[in-house]
Amino acid sequence: MHAKRIFAIVAVSTLLLGWSGTRVLAADTSAVKGDYMNFCARCHGPTGQGDGPAAASLSPRPRNFTDCATMKKISDDTLFKAIKNGGASVGLSASMPGWSTAFDDSEIKDLVTFIRGFCH
Repeated sequence: MHAKRIFAIVAVSTLLLGWSGTRVLAADTSAVKGDYMNFCARCHGPTGQGDGPAAASLSPRPRNFTDCATMKKISDDTLFKAIKNGGASVGLSASMPGWSTAFDDSEIKDLVTFIRGFCH
């Protein structure tokens, strides 16, 4: 009985932890999805395929978050910095604006976790 209880606690804890130990609860998931849809989907598309309504006018095209082979090569730290300070800050597209005035660091970490979800 004790082992089952420990397993349940570990399982629930694992579900509640994000990419760096940040707690991601159901309410947070809804908020981060809203942030993504309001700020990111215009370029990256609602399903992360880089096909948002503004994508056609951008060169290079926005990152396709569903290209898992490419996304595996990009660290969470690089994604965080690109969202916070813009693509040029990490050697990516200067078309990617920085969002440091729109999001605090914890919200950006949640966005990184959300973006990673397109490959899971």
